[in-house]
Parts: sequence; structure tokens; C-alpha cells
Amino acid sequence: MPKPRPQSVSLDATSYYHCMSRCVRRAFLCGFDLLSGQSYEHRRKWVEGRILLLGRMFVIDVCAYAVMSNHHHVVLHINKPEALALSDEAVCDRWHQLFTGTALTQKFARKQPLSAAERLAV
Repeated sequence: MPKPRPQSVSLDATSYYHCMSRCVRRAFLCGFDLLSGQSYEHRRKWVEGRILLLGRMFVIDVCAYAVMSNHHHVVLHINKPEALALSDEAVCDRWHQLFTGTALTQKFARKQPLSAAERLAV
């Protein structure tokens, strides 16, 4: 059963983690489905690229990865010194490269004044 990140990730214990995610109900991540005759192989490069992009975005070193037909594995190293060196603005910019953000994070990114409560929320 999955646990919340604070209960499963402890940089005091280790900065290396093996993570895995799989498809369900005979869904294919990539590869070839012999039953339907459908190929999903075109997705493999997209998944590999996304793994590497997200590693760079979140200052996580991707040590190894394997993309299989219905699941993938990654071995990750959390680069704590690099993550701690990021400014609040750099974190916000990285987040906005992937997501639209909220009205508050957009306001923060535009360098508009924020109240103490708004800054804490961001």
C-alpha cells in the first residue's frame, strides 16, 4: 500500500530510491499487444524523455531506468545540495515550466507584491 512521501522518503537514511509504476487492466505503456495486434512502441521514447526531463526539473539524478510494456522502473538519487541551493523564484519557474500554477504562484512569478500569508502559501 502506498505511503505519503514524508513516511517513505528519508534523506537521513538514503538519498537513493528505486521507484516503479505499472499499468493496470491489460493497458500497455509501450511494446506490442499480441492480443489486439496494436503497437504502443511509439510511446517508449516519450516516456524515456519525460523521465529524464522531470529528473532535471526536480534536481533528481536518474541513475538508471527501464521502460517495459506495462511498467517502468527508475533508480533515483535526490540531489539535496542542489535542491537546497535553488531560490524560491527558481523553484517557481521550474514548476511553471510543467504546470500553469495558481493565481498566487503566477503573481509571485510576475514579482507582484504578496502579503505575508500569500508568500507563505506560495
